[in-house]
Amino acid sequence: MTTVDTPLDDCASEPIHIPGSIQPHGLLLTLSEPALEVLQASSNLSVALGLDAERVSGQALASVLGSKAAAKVIQALADLDADEDELHQLTLEGYAYDILLHRHQGLLVLELEHAMTVQHSAVGQLGRTLRRLQSAKTLDGLYQTSVTEIRALTGYDRVTLYRFEQEGHGKVIGEALSDGMQPYLGLCFPASDIPPQARELYRLNWVRVIPDAQYQPVPILPALRPDTGAPLDLSFAVLRSVSPVHCHYLKNMGVRSSMSISLLKDDQLWGLITCGHREPLRVPHELRTACTSIGQLLSMQITLLQERQERRHQLDKAAMVEELVAAMSADQCDVMESLLPYAQTLLNLTDAGGLAILVEGRLHVFGVCPTRAEIHGLYRWVREQGKGVVHSHQLSVDFPPAAAYQAHASGLLAFCLPKPVDNAVMWFRPQVQSTVEWSGQPVKHQEPGATSLSPRLSFELWKQQVDGKALYWTLAQLQAVENLRRNALEHDLARQVQREHEAVRARDELVAVVSHDLRSPLTILLMQCGMMRSMLPADDNKANRRLSTAIETMQNATSRMNTLLEDLLDISRIEAGRYSVSLQPLDVAATLEQICSMWQPLGAAKGVDLTWRSAAALCVQADPERLFQVFSNLLGNALKFTPVGGVIEVIAEPAGDEVLFRVCDNGVGIDPAQLPYIFDRYWTSREGNPTGSGLGLYISHGIIEAHGGSLWAESVAGQGSVFSFRIPAGD
Repeated sequence: MTTVDTPLDDCASEPIHIPGSIQPHGLLLTLSEPALEVLQASSNLSVALGLDAERVSGQALASVLGSKAAAKVIQALADLDADEDELHQLTLEGYAYDILLHRHQGLLVLELEHAMTVQHSAVGQLGRTLRRLQSAKTLDGLYQTSVTEIRALTGYDRVTLYRFEQEGHGKVIGEALSDGMQPYLGLCFPASDIPPQARELYRLNWVRVIPDAQYQPVPILPALRPDTGAPLDLSFAVLRSVSPVHCHYLKNMGVRSSMSISLLKDDQLWGLITCGHREPLRVPHELRTACTSIGQLLSMQITLLQERQERRHQLDKAAMVEELVAAMSADQCDVMESLLPYAQTLLNLTDAGGLAILVEGRLHVFGVCPTRAEIHGLYRWVREQGKGVVHSHQLSVDFPPAAAYQAHASGLLAFCLPKPVDNAVMWFRPQVQSTVEWSGQPVKHQEPGATSLSPRLSFELWKQQVDGKALYWTLAQLQAVENLRRNALEHDLARQVQREHEAVRARDELVAVVSHDLRSPLTILLMQCGMMRSMLPADDNKANRRLSTAIETMQNATSRMNTLLEDLLDISRIEAGRYSVSLQPLDVAATLEQICSMWQPLGAAKGVDLTWRSAAALCVQADPERLFQVFSNLLGNALKFTPVGGVIEVIAEPAGDEVLFRVCDNGVGIDPAQLPYIFDRYWTSREGNPTGSGLGLYISHGIIEAHGGSLWAESVAGQGSVFSFRIPAGD
């Protein structure tokens, strides 16, 4: 059993779920199933029934309580199995007991609580209470109604509604008192008053009762479970003994009996209704059941009203965001700059005191803000966080340099756009130099030289000055800023795409003009080169040979320039989505014969064998000139990278509604690291290709896509490559 000598450091780890004892206003037995054999019993069995608790272990329930009482337990067990809430009673030695059953960790736990006569109908009063709770229109009204009704229902001297704050401590937000009780309304209770393991038990149990905090704990015998050797877990037992430290705490608070009702939100402990009485007070099972119903309804009502309030705030924020988004849509300047005329709307959006908007390094400030240098330093920290929206209500803790300006900016809410230039929207809130009013100094008490824990001795008002903190940013405000950031990001990206499209259009126009203006001079150059070659003397001397070579070089360069101009025009059309093909039915065998016959002499000159074959009666819908351009590129590359004695094969075969073409070689192949990039613009990484522009495969890929087909490559370095493409078959 836990004692009051629990070490100071062990308060938060005190095993309050396995106290090894119960409160004395009832009996407890643990039973095996289905035999209903007693395993453990509370030691007060000797007082109630004259039985030795240690000796009943291993006996049948009927032999311990008697057959009639055992039959009542079996009836109650049937209701437990059927998930019914009807209360059953039995009589032992002339005393009536309420039967309470639950299963936990493989045991059936039987509690026999001394029955009480209810002096008034809890059912009727409960109906009135539930109606009043349901009719509450505001949260404050709901809080006060709940404590007033519960006090009237139970008779406690004090009923308080206690909400857990984000920092972990609790605050009294509703209270109903009898005369002479010290008021706690508005006061805070430190988180250490209810350690984590106690909060978990409150989360698991709707109601917890201590009829008399000065009780003497009743041990459970044997101390350890006979079946497992482990302590008995009493997490769900109504009679579970409580921590002696908590009993001492109640004494210091001036109450002798207590009850708590848990309030949950999203299955987490939101708060408690705590009840206290200056004298011992037992609450009958019927009233406890009513209080459970109140706790459940109150939890739902709190959630409902909070969500309703939050929705109103969200609608207000959504209207502001809509106004800001409309401004971003209407203006063509930088997205951040379009927000500048709406500084007041931005301040209203977050209830902030100051605002800074950074637009490509230009800082604009509104309201109460840190200095420009401080904002730039804070901006760099915000950017480093790498988050969508950054927020803090205690900025000097999260960013220590902010302590220098915490009076102006203890709260921060900010976002940036992922651009290479400096840009951000930053909201600031001043510190709230508040006085937190505690119900006594929030520290545990320890006598000089003592090693044991005692709870706080005083619950008198104790004030604490709090600096460096701002009001919390609400969920509605955070969601609104996230929505604004998402819209700003979308509009910024749209403008970037628009600018890129405009740049592409300008480039296309430039390419068209340049190609048009250069084509005539290049044609003239080719003609002049031809005339010059025809005018060369027939003498085969050194000077004539040098001149002929120079003219040939000029012709080749001019032809290459013509080809490059055509390629640039093709690229512009492909990227602008304006690449067009003139489709017509083509006989595949005849087309391959025509194309490959032209390339066969070039292959023979290099010592490469070029062959082709086609399945019979194949036809495609294709542009003959563009198809010739693709084959010229693929065959040219294959010939360039296939060594003497190599083989190139062109194959055409049916593939469903398409025709599959393959150009296969046994040349040097392509490095696997380069293979994913060969259809990119300007790919020239291939060794042995110093003169390639890197445009041929890119254009070929675009031509095949314009035909409604696809082009891909497979290669093994040192063994060769296969370039394949599919285009729709013809009729």
